[in-house]
Amino acid sequence: MRIRATVVAVTGAVALSAFAVPAAQATGSDSHSRVDTFKALHAATSGKSAFTGSTAADTGTPYALDAKFGNVRINNGKPILASTGGKATAPVTFTVTHGAGVDVTADDTELDLLIYRGNSDEPDNLLIGDDWPSCTNTSATVATCKGTIDILPADELENVDATTWKAAGYIVDWNDVDPNATDIDFSKVGYVEADSLAVTKLQRASKLTVNAAPEPVKKGKTITVTGRLTRANWDTGTYTGYAGVYAQLQFRKAGTTTYSTVKSVKTTSTGGLATTVKAGVDGYYRYSFVGTTTSPATVAAGDYVDVR
Repeated sequence: MRIRATVVAVTGAVALSAFAVPAAQATGSDSHSRVDTFKALHAATSGKSAFTGSTAADTGTPYALDAKFGNVRINNGKPILASTGGKATAPVTFTVTHGAGVDVTADDTELDLLIYRGNSDEPDNLLIGDDWPSCTNTSATVATCKGTIDILPADELENVDATTWKAAGYIVDWNDVDPNATDIDFSKVGYVEADSLAVTKLQRASKLTVNAAPEPVKKGKTITVTGRLTRANWDTGTYTGYAGVYAQLQFRKAGTTTYSTVKSVKTTSTGGLATTVKAGVDGYYRYSFVGTTTSPATVAAGDYVDVR
């Protein structure tokens, strides 16, 4: 387990708190404790300096580290999709341009990138990775870095989190200062932070079903096509119906590869879909959902109908 400093809001910008929380781990909810994050946030916003630490013996203020984040890219530019359980992992890449005397790959340098929702001075939620990003020096003054944002939906997300998030990052050069000491002289520690480095969307994963009946059916008779559109409900930990949105009923003639839209159908209060068509030729019926800002597009597998 690694000890990871929690990034919290201080004086209008996301900053490093001296409040240390349990390290992010590959498994287990302890690695993503919102409680620990909020403890650090409370300590910072209640008047405790972000750099005075937890003991009266800590002194000084970090000097400005000559380093800057750039080219931040989250999940390859795509929205992050999260179900109701398990873990959702989004890759993160970025560069750090720094002075010749700074080495972001050094053992006594800590660097991280996170995403947050809300205002930087008091985020509504923060998400980080299970491990520190790894960096490679490509020149004396530039490093390329990669990491992840690891999300445990059951522990960390609520439905209001399906929105736009911003990225922030920080770098701490401890300069051989022991971060676990009880008398840290922070004037020997270099620090830099950056806010609004990039934006990403977090979306509630969606599912779609279809059933066309009767099967088989006589030509000219009525076919009823039902289905249901559901999406991850992070408040309840289940998939619930997505009400009041439209899905497209599509048809593909047997022996072809292309679906054509037949009509649009609005979901019921429980996400249900139902409509009728006249039987013409053998083929496949499916529902297709184009997605919204809070849930991604999804398509049901085609249901074959034999017309006789």
